[in-house]
Amino acid sequence: MHPLNGKLFTAKEVAVLHDIICNRRDVRGNRFLDSPVEDNVLQKLLDAAFHAPSVGFSQPWEFVLIKDPWVKQQVKESFIIENEKAVPVFDKDKQSTYIRMKLEGIIEAPLNIAVFYKPSSGPVLGQTSMEEAGLYSVVCAIQNMWLMARALNLGVGWVSILDAEKVKRIVNAPEHNKLVAYLCVGYTDGFYTQPELELLQWEKRKAAEATVFYDSY
Repeated sequence: MHPLNGKLFTAKEVAVLHDIICNRRDVRGNRFLDSPVEDNVLQKLLDAAFHAPSVGFSQPWEFVLIKDPWVKQQVKESFIIENEKAVPVFDKDKQSTYIRMKLEGIIEAPLNIAVFYKPSSGPVLGQTSMEEAGLYSVVCAIQNMWLMARALNLGVGWVSILDAEKVKRIVNAPEHNKLVAYLCVGYTDGFYTQPELELLQWEKRKAAEATVFYDSY
């Protein structure tokens, strides 16, 4: 039998974690400072990712750390193309707001991280019925990084307005790898008290009673 002597946490520590979760923000390009992310700080982000839960303990994540301005510029060009495509998707009353928003910080952030899912070459415990559980594991790693970054007062922005296949080619990713997230990381001039899209009234926060059900829908 393995000993059950894992750490237990105090109410104070629980309150700190709750604070970090509630104050996590998506940071845009106009908020980043040009201060570099120190190596020891980056290692803390990666360690947080490495300790994420993963289906079958498969740890199916890989990270490409990007500082090269030329690589960033190529990714930015993909964003520009995809962003222009997105404008007409929204209602006219939202299009002007969409155009005004700064939705990425690819160039401004001193560090970009492309996060990939690497499929296993064999069967994975717990993934035999739901193949997508591997992708979910990578998302757990991303969330861990994001919370650790917030605890370190470091900004993170998730850029999803990209052509994933182009980004794969730019960073020379293996054919079977799948881009899950493209993150902009760096110190920031401050954090909003609420999510920016909530402040802009792009969407309203859902009430808990509208999203929680018991036993069935």
